[in-house]
Amino acid sequence: MEQQRATMIGFGAVLLWSLLALLTVWSAPVPPLLLNAICFAIGGTIGILWCRATNSLAELRRVSWRVYVFGTLGLFGYHALYFSALRLAPAAEAGLIAYLWPLLIVLFSGLLPGESLRAGHLLGALLSFAGAALILTGAGDLGFRAQYLPGYGLALLCALTWSGYSVLSRLVGHAPTSSVAVFCLLSALLSLLLHLAFEPTRWPDGATGWLATLGLGLGPVGLAFYLWDVGVKRGDIQLLGTTSYAAPLLSTLILVLAGVASASWTLAVAALLITAGAVVAARARRRD
Repeated sequence: MEQQRATMIGFGAVLLWSLLALLTVWSAPVPPLLLNAICFAIGGTIGILWCRATNSLAELRRVSWRVYVFGTLGLFGYHALYFSALRLAPAAEAGLIAYLWPLLIVLFSGLLPGESLRAGHLLGALLSFAGAALILTGAGDLGFRAQYLPGYGLALLCALTWSGYSVLSRLVGHAPTSSVAVFCLLSALLSLLLHLAFEPTRWPDGATGWLATLGLGLGPVGLAFYLWDVGVKRGDIQLLGTTSYAAPLLSTLILVLAGVASASWTLAVAALLITAGAVVAARARRRD
């Protein structure tokens, strides 16, 4: 598979993640760990059904258990840390720290065999991060306070977990993308066990809630992980990391269209910054 096509496939995950916020709002009042369990179960089932349809179930038995541990820790660890950070710190600050992961992907990718980190890659990632920061903070003053340090720390671990998972996935490129199905199912099991231990059970309200939950499992917490696996293993990981900042922008635009959020000049400025960052990163790649 050519690199450009794989990068576009990986960006498909970013497009799906832009639906995460809206579908999560509509899935209320399901608690986070139960929502994780349901969505990861749906995402894993998609992969198993695909393997069955393509007669490729046997290849899952040839994957090392170390790869399964790595993938499960990546998927489950990111979501567990993210939700925990939002419980222990304000959403704006915790979200901004957690969304360091695309920038960290660009930085860490320079350590991969055959990859080089140019100034354009870093500048593009920083521009896009500035755009995402405008959206996540509402262009207001950040209120970092010592009392929320545990939450900030978990948010940073969250960013390190997903960037590390994404970059290190290149080193286990021999593992088939279908192995993501097992990552999802194991993550669903861990989420369910922790839900039973720490959360009350609350199911979606009405048809809208159930459809939103199903949509999460099929898209942002399902198909997206398979597309991302292709992108980070075979695509331009530095460009993919930079363009990932389109997710909070598109997510906010979708919330505006759905009437959940209001439009503002902040969105326009953020769009320019994120687009400029992607263009700068793309031009840096073409100079290689």
